[in-house]
Amino acid sequence: MRYQNNFFLVALFVFTLSVIILFPQQSFAHCDGLDGPVVIAAKKALETGNIDLVLIWIQPKDEDTIKEAFDQTLKVRKLGDEARKLADRFFFETLVRIHRAGEGAPYTGLKPAGRDLGPAIPAADKALEVGSAKHLLKLLTDEIHAGLHKRFSAAIALKDFDKNDVKAGQKFVEAYVDFLHYAEGIYEASQKTIHGHESENVELSHHEEEH
Repeated sequence: MRYQNNFFLVALFVFTLSVIILFPQQSFAHCDGLDGPVVIAAKKALETGNIDLVLIWIQPKDEDTIKEAFDQTLKVRKLGDEARKLADRFFFETLVRIHRAGEGAPYTGLKPAGRDLGPAIPAADKALEVGSAKHLLKLLTDEIHAGLHKRFSAAIALKDFDKNDVKAGQKFVEAYVDFLHYAEGIYEASQKTIHGHESENVELSHHEEEH
């Protein structure tokens, strides 16, 4: 029982480290998709003529470039349906490319809508939508708990190998390295910067946890 409690605390601690980076980043993780938040903002900006809806996605130094692209797009859109489609695509690509550059990430083109983003990003988006991180917390905690437990169990089972048995020792080392790299990878992720700035600590209030 004591082992289980200690293991849960370790898993929860590692989860807390990983969530620091996940929450600020989740909105940007699929920013290059046609159904991502950046392109959605671009569509609304073009429909309403309100460029402020997209300026939030770029750095101040890039505002003039986006304003120029926005004005050009609005002019070309008036020339017909085909021109509008081409102009919109140009603006989407320009905005996403500059947004990605601001993240320090390469631009590899617009990605199709409906692609598989895995479970974490949709869950994070849903958490913000409904105002509760309950299901996201469970998803992440379960995944980290399972990942750590699997690797820890494998390493601990091979720890007391016969020192004269090289093959047994090699199996332990393999499990040991896998276990450490898994834990280290999660910790290092929590230390990375977001958009060139140090990530801010994310605290879940008691009110949030109750929801």
